[in-house]
Amino acid sequence: MSTFVIFFNMTKFRYIFLLFFVSMAAGLWAQKPAALPKYEYRAVWMTTIENLDWPRTQVKKPSDVDVQKRELALLLDSLKALNVNCVMLQTRVRGDVLYPSKIEPFSKVLTGVSGRNPGYDPLAFAIDECHKRGMQLHAWIVTLPLGKVQHARSHGSRALNKVFPELCRVYEGNWYMEPGEPATAQYLARLAAEMVTNYELDGIHLDYIRYPDHPSKYPDGYLYRRYGKGRSLSDWRRANITRIMREVYNKVKSIKPWVRVSCAPLGKYDNLTAYSSRGYNARRTVYQETQEWLREGIVDAVFPMIYFSGNDFYPFVRDWEENSCGRHIVPGIGTYRMLPEYGDWRALEVSRQLITSRSAGTDGTIMFRMRHLLDNIKDFVDLYKRAYPTPSLVPPLLWHCKGKPRMPQNFGGVRRGDTLHLSWDRVQPTDGMPALYYNLYASDCPVDVSDPRNLQAVMLRDTEYKWVGSKLLTMYWALTAVDAYGVESEVARWEESGHEKQLFREEFLLPEPEVWGMRLRLRDAAGAVLYNGKYRTRVGVRGFPPGCYMLEILSREGYILRRIPFVR
Repeated sequence: MSTFVIFFNMTKFRYIFLLFFVSMAAGLWAQKPAALPKYEYRAVWMTTIENLDWPRTQVKKPSDVDVQKRELALLLDSLKALNVNCVMLQTRVRGDVLYPSKIEPFSKVLTGVSGRNPGYDPLAFAIDECHKRGMQLHAWIVTLPLGKVQHARSHGSRALNKVFPELCRVYEGNWYMEPGEPATAQYLARLAAEMVTNYELDGIHLDYIRYPDHPSKYPDGYLYRRYGKGRSLSDWRRANITRIMREVYNKVKSIKPWVRVSCAPLGKYDNLTAYSSRGYNARRTVYQETQEWLREGIVDAVFPMIYFSGNDFYPFVRDWEENSCGRHIVPGIGTYRMLPEYGDWRALEVSRQLITSRSAGTDGTIMFRMRHLLDNIKDFVDLYKRAYPTPSLVPPLLWHCKGKPRMPQNFGGVRRGDTLHLSWDRVQPTDGMPALYYNLYASDCPVDVSDPRNLQAVMLRDTEYKWVGSKLLTMYWALTAVDAYGVESEVARWEESGHEKQLFREEFLLPEPEVWGMRLRLRDAAGAVLYNGKYRTRVGVRGFPPGCYMLEILSREGYILRRIPFVR
């Protein structure tokens, strides 16, 4: 550890600012470092097919229900510790689902037997557990693939190819729903509507909303002759996939407009002027007109699966962001590519993709798969934590919201021993939305609610919160109500009084720099920068007036690694 000593002397204080001026004129000081974003998807795909991510234990006897539930709770605890805020749970697997449906059978991933009830509602349980931890849950729907022939046979009389044979076809040993049949879009919209109506879902996420890979021999010629209406085969197929996206989006929004509808297209939309997609892209290969969906406004968020590196990754991330039309772009990152059999990437390559996606202006990232993140392949978790050291909020649906919710009233607290009991009045929702929830902020100085480091708790459903810990510092609190679109109210504030303010200490023990280029920055209570320079052990700033100050340690890239508030 090294010692950082702060002196009080106005003469030296003026001298420091003279040094700042000279240094900036010489071009030695970096521009204002960027803070970590408050709004950002930190998402994972939780795969259920073949029990890959969850559940690992199938329900064979009643006690297995608790085991299966515990498995999920532990996984969510681990994700929460990594500041993950959104889980895409594979809810429709291959023509089967994870909840008691009137449309499709229970998936065999739950019990080992297709159609068998596991004795509880896994989707309802997963939603509740995510919400307890301040995370969103989106139902991940595999749209067109129905699995291999033997898998479809295991569903018996409830197999989709038996119930609606006109909507299904076999291609290369697998059953698929037929995108060329208009009723396919209606069926998938009805399935999404069942989920949205019966559950407090945060989103519907469409996967495999595309034709099979390289479908040159896909047998839909008779449908093309029936429905093509003079269009080219490619244009007709693209229109078929777009119809599915539009039907699902409009159906969901007609029921609950705040539920997010997203999709996972191939990672490259089309060839770029300077970079080829190497013959595999969304628009030409599998007929996903995703950027047209963004322009039409029939998708809220796009999670392109950009499981590539180098010039097969970075230009295509930029292309998605430049064509977002104000909707959310969240690159899918292939953590599985660190495995020897899938590319043996260095962990640093995956970490670089996280940072580059943020620099490109995207709205976060999503990891495939969840287990490859939690298994800490090549010690990647340390790099993930460095990229996402603080909590964040899922970005709001600003294009659907109708204003801010009302600010919470009568916000305050009472201390009993080492426990502070905070409470407030419930804010009533409007426009048929579910009950509002609340975000709670705290700081040793007046709270800056734009800074995610001050987030104490998110998505609180109750109107009270217990904070445990005795404090010598005066504690500042802030509270916002949040509607289902993710829009926050004006800020209610409260200051815990009756405690001695911390006197300014003359020494701080700070960590040695872990990365070349680490910097220090000092702010006053108004946010004005008083010092912004290299990481050093001695800076003279005597004579500051009484008030709150913040010392910040920044990485070379300008992200705040640690904040140390103090009061004089």
